[in-house]
Amino acid sequence: MPKPFLPLVGDTTLFAATALRCGAADGFADPVVVAGAAHVPLIESQLPVPDAASIIVEPLAKNTAAAIALAAARLPADAVMLVCPSDHHIGDVAAFRRAAHAAAALAAQDWLVSFGIAPTAPETGFGYLKHGAPIAGSDGLRVERFVEKPDLARARGFLEDGGYSWNGGIFAFRAGAFLAELALYRPDIADAVRASVAAGRADGRRFYPDAALFGAIDGASVDYAVMERTARAAMVPVAMDWSDIGNWQALHDALPRDDAGNTVRGTAELLDCRNVLVSSDGPRVSVVGVENLIVVVDGSEVMITTRDAAQRVGTLHGAVNQ
Repeated sequence: MPKPFLPLVGDTTLFAATALRCGAADGFADPVVVAGAAHVPLIESQLPVPDAASIIVEPLAKNTAAAIALAAARLPADAVMLVCPSDHHIGDVAAFRRAAHAAAALAAQDWLVSFGIAPTAPETGFGYLKHGAPIAGSDGLRVERFVEKPDLARARGFLEDGGYSWNGGIFAFRAGAFLAELALYRPDIADAVRASVAAGRADGRRFYPDAALFGAIDGASVDYAVMERTARAAMVPVAMDWSDIGNWQALHDALPRDDAGNTVRGTAELLDCRNVLVSSDGPRVSVVGVENLIVVVDGSEVMITTRDAAQRVGTLHGAVNQ
């Protein structure tokens, strides 16, 4: 089961939680979901208000610039888009909504806005945003530059400096402004997306872009294609208990823990342990006298890793992953 559609934190799946954070009562429009065909049934079964959403079915995965452009091409040019990955955990929803409204106000002035997430550790798995000058009359800053994932020494320096935020991949911009910048820097993607939408077809609330036209795209991330190049890059700083749940360590950090930092999901007994996560869907697990360990049991598969090595789990053949 893909990560967004699992209840990894609490009883709500990450995808459903993303939609619930952006409800009509809090000033958000109906959601537009961009996804591959294999995920459409899961999306339709987990949307809080299925009849209020529209789904754009990607013929092929062509990275985030093309996916966002599909949504932009289906919206009015003046619509302010809030781009949210569907597999993130946000513990402070009120802070997220405040940041979303602040970002929307900047986007209405044709800024392309990133959420600059307050770093809590020298994380090497995220890109960073270097703070630029304040934008008058707003809660935002210019982005001085985008920084690729650093090594540990640089990440520690960013944290000590205080002038850097994590780039969490959450954005706000006018649909027309985004497409104009995409056309400036990656006209091939912009033209192909517009053509695939023009030649596409609707089926109820689903929309299918033309597969041949979309398939010709040479994909790129939205950061590489637009955000790192535009002269209108802005950011809204926010502390909102955010995690991309990118590995088992991140999941452990997002889950409730006891006084010793331990978390148990399933049947387990921990004795004299600290900072241990046990997740078992059946067999009883007993752990004694260890620290900083993650134990996952999935059917007949067992995975054991230290917290520091959790980012390497995906390199295992047939790895157990979230």
